[in-house]
Amino acid sequence: MENSLIKKILIVDDHPMMRRGLTDTLESEAGFEVVAQLERAEEVLDVMDDLEVDLMLVDVSLPGMNGIELVKNVLFQKPRQKILVISRHEEFLYAERALRAGAKGYIMKFETSETLIKAVKKVLNGGVYVSDELNEKLLLSVMQGKREYSGFPVDTLSDREMEVFELIGRGKSSSEIAKQLHLASKTVETYRSRIKEKMSFKNSTEMIYHAVKWAENEKNP
Repeated sequence: MENSLIKKILIVDDHPMMRRGLTDTLESEAGFEVVAQLERAEEVLDVMDDLEVDLMLVDVSLPGMNGIELVKNVLFQKPRQKILVISRHEEFLYAERALRAGAKGYIMKFETSETLIKAVKKVLNGGVYVSDELNEKLLLSVMQGKREYSGFPVDTLSDREMEVFELIGRGKSSSEIAKQLHLASKTVETYRSRIKEKMSFKNSTEMIYHAVKWAENEKNP
């Protein structure tokens, strides 16, 4: 195969084993070459001017700047850059945000190698990839005008606040959230305070209750 036909891919994920697994899967397909593996969003921004790739494969949860913010920053500088977001987070929580940020697709990390290759090919060919289930949900959301849960403006939350809100709904403590998102516990408490303020919760108990209900509502619309 001519080198000009080889599609160059950049992987951004903070877990070495995940980067290795993604690389092995992609390079098992003729015509794909992973030219760089980075673990932080800031590293991507540092090398963007010197690195031309056909596709960026970006995780949502990264230390420092998260993946969705990275998508926004990359596309601000390179509007034509194709980006596929890959994450362990459920589609119903983050895919729409990723697409609104400019990503061309969203895929779960537990999907099969065949599905990953399918998603990558679709994005590289100019399409947008989401699962059939999510595609149906997004269409229903547009038709029904469903933007909020029980009157609470979740769309006012930043991407990082949304991550914290999700983890609260899954019963995670501040220390567990801090460990998972690579943040200081004090920073997580700051995010919790902002969430309570933005969503007008009276206390932490009310916030936890609605975080759980919101997650359940989104999963079963």
